[in-house]
Amino acid sequence: MTRRRITGMAAVLLPFAADGTIDWDGFAAHVARTHEAGLVPAVNMDTGFGPVLAPADRTRALRIAAQAGGRFVAGAHADDRPGAPFGADAHLRAMEEIARHGGTPVVFPSWGLRSLAEGDLPGAFASLARGCDRFYAFELSEAFLPQGRVFTPATFEALLGIPECVGVKHSSLLRGPELERLALRDRLRPGFSVLTGNDRAIDMVVHGSDYLLGLATLAPDWFAARDAAWHHGDDVAFAQRNDLLQYLGQFAFRDPVPAYRHSAAQFLSMRGWIACDATHPSSPRRPATDLEVLAEILRRGAALFGGGLSRSAC
Repeated sequence: MTRRRITGMAAVLLPFAADGTIDWDGFAAHVARTHEAGLVPAVNMDTGFGPVLAPADRTRALRIAAQAGGRFVAGAHADDRPGAPFGADAHLRAMEEIARHGGTPVVFPSWGLRSLAEGDLPGAFASLARGCDRFYAFELSEAFLPQGRVFTPATFEALLGIPECVGVKHSSLLRGPELERLALRDRLRPGFSVLTGNDRAIDMVVHGSDYLLGLATLAPDWFAARDAAWHHGDDVAFAQRNDLLQYLGQFAFRDPVPAYRHSAAQFLSMRGWIACDATHPSSPRRPATDLEVLAEILRRGAALFGGGLSRSAC
């Protein structure tokens, strides 16, 4: 699918200060930076610690995204606990709040959704359609979150029949299931979005996926340049840019996968884009020895994309 205009979404990192407080100024600047690069910001996703934020902090993130102007999407969380049954109301409240702020909800995996039998999932998502006129479903590997769940092909096919469901973010970290979904999409509902969340295989865009990636928050400008090369048919530039970004993805998203958020904070602070590489206390950290590899990637990126190395004030 050459010369295709790729829709790129970046799950925006929520940065923290050294004292453990949220760096809201750094967050607002990075939302604006993501817009300026031409990507759609996604807030309150796993990269933005959405599942563990207080509701007031999620609302503040929504306000910042809305004030930045332009399109944005946001994680809609039910805040339930292991063993909880599915209840539509909590999801609907979160979806309606996002819609009020002008965003499009991404229905985040919940324990209630995980508790459902596979055959009951389509009906549950259909019940959420009354919360807004458009939303994205989200299938997520347990490597990211314990309440994550990857749908069967039959469930995915059923989602294609819900008009308000305009796409699915697919984060199994596997090519095979995503290729199956693309084939079903192309046959049954070509306008439906398959947003790859496979940070270990970001070239899924050449097969027809768009993306919503945590990796993209490390370098929204680099992703935009890669996507432009594909759109303009410059296969060599696309491959060179994709190779470096994939090296970054393989490194940042190695096990334990949730530590990628600290990799993102390290990289963004090296770029001079946030003040500190601190993260939410629930997030595992990477070793300081990672900085040498990230600095090499940044030096390569400066040669390929422009820009350079800065120093963290943290």
